[in-house]
Amino acid sequence: MTNTLNALLGPVQIRDLAGRLGVRPTKTLGQNFVHDAGTVRKIVRSAGIEAGQHVVEVGPGLGSLTLGLLEAGVSVVAVEIDPVLAAQLPLTVREMAPEQADRLTVVVQDALTVKELPGPPPTALVANLPYNVAVPVLLTFLERFPSLDRVLVMVQAEVADRLAAPPGNRTYGIPSVKAAWYASARRTATIGRSVFWPVPNVDSALVLLERRDHPQTTASRQSVFRVVDAAFAQRRKTLRGALSGLAGSPAAAQSALEAAGVDPGARGERLTVAEFARIAEALEAAATETAEGGA
Repeated sequence: MTNTLNALLGPVQIRDLAGRLGVRPTKTLGQNFVHDAGTVRKIVRSAGIEAGQHVVEVGPGLGSLTLGLLEAGVSVVAVEIDPVLAAQLPLTVREMAPEQADRLTVVVQDALTVKELPGPPPTALVANLPYNVAVPVLLTFLERFPSLDRVLVMVQAEVADRLAAPPGNRTYGIPSVKAAWYASARRTATIGRSVFWPVPNVDSALVLLERRDHPQTTASRQSVFRVVDAAFAQRRKTLRGALSGLAGSPAAAQSALEAAGVDPGARGERLTVAEFARIAEALEAAATETAEGGA
């Protein structure tokens, strides 16, 4: 961190700023603003970022975390869907941390539609993600920005558990497997409700994701994710039944599963991302064989 600590936004400033802007936090946008400086600095420390890094922040809101990130000496590209909040953010930074204002760039856009960002490729994503779009935003950024080595996001505690769950865990599911395609994930801390305005009805938690190579496979990511979606669409079904539609029949699903070395009687929640990749590879091989046979 830099030696000079910023004055970060407190409860009174958050409410005053929101009032002046006519901003009323909405459930539709999943807006809950952090007003505790200690929590902001905890998030920044947990992210493990260093001065000089290029960081992307999604959903900066009124700027609590943005100020904390700038305090750490990084450059920030903040992606904000709300034009009122986006217009205010540079003004807030210039008022509270003028010497750091030149390290902030604001992009007014829906995070799910962002395909490129200004400046050097970001090496970290740090964000207090809106609850309702946390997983799609996270997966979208991991896919579109391979330069992201580390991701530290604050999400609903239940979502944090799903992202970090290992195979066999009761919360293991689609988010767990898809996140594991890109990175290793672990829950690092629980965040109390009282640090937000308005106070949410659920607890929040921090999840740290560290980029790693995806499983070695000839199958495309899209093919693997289709298998994952099908496997969890009806959790009570065995893989033989759950993948029958994708494979064309229960018998074809069984053949592919056996070729992949996976028990057809198992269920999706027992499989690693590498096993899902093997299944996708086997299904693609079977489809190619069928196509060539019919040619």
